[in-house]
Amino acid sequence: MYPDDSVQNMIDEWWILISNSDYCRGRLIFAYLPHIDQIPQQLIATGRSEPTEHNSAYFRIQPLSTKRPPEKPKIPVAALPHYKNEVRTVYRAKKRPAIIISEGGSSVDKKLTLGKPKWQTAPTILVAPFYGVDEGPKRAGFKPEFIDRIRRCIYPQFMWDKLPLPGASESILRLDHIQPIGRHHDSIELTDYCLCEDAITIFDEYVHWLIWDEFVDDSLLLYFKKEMSKYNTV
Repeated sequence: MYPDDSVQNMIDEWWILISNSDYCRGRLIFAYLPHIDQIPQQLIATGRSEPTEHNSAYFRIQPLSTKRPPEKPKIPVAALPHYKNEVRTVYRAKKRPAIIISEGGSSVDKKLTLGKPKWQTAPTILVAPFYGVDEGPKRAGFKPEFIDRIRRCIYPQFMWDKLPLPGASESILRLDHIQPIGRHHDSIELTDYCLCEDAITIFDEYVHWLIWDEFVDDSLLLYFKKEMSKYNTV
């Protein structure tokens, strides 16, 4: 399944089947995840569609900069309440495969949160999204030369893989897009696949490389990178 010049080829079975419903580290999931733009977009209510109607409004979207104060809505709209020092941002999102990075920590005693808003302790997990490499009429895709370099572990923020999903070909995992999502069955669709124990070890080395720009002792990932460097083909 995996070519010789991929780190996955070092492992007998990179993805394994799993039948439980746990949000375990290394599990392959689906979720609606936002495209991360360089500059976020702000949603601004500009008026009500009807003067006495509070559940609908006209709005506009404009770039949001940290260097200037965000614009406040000119008229209150019940459907889009405004809170001090807050803005409403807008992102494109797509249902895509992702991998669980962290299960989200320990649960909090309800006595410690009584009377407080749910967002303070609502459970989340950390995930990283996969992006398909194929080009198409409406898809930019990735350049083949770039894919080759990613597959041979040149960049700490990109990881190549072939997902065990129907219709999937090659995919790129973006570790620099790690993000939280709600730990809830309406936010997450579990698949029946998870990284095997050895694959998780290499995956952890990738995360360590990205965050600390170094490799752990006896790193399998570093060994693979050194072997690939001998061929000088990328």
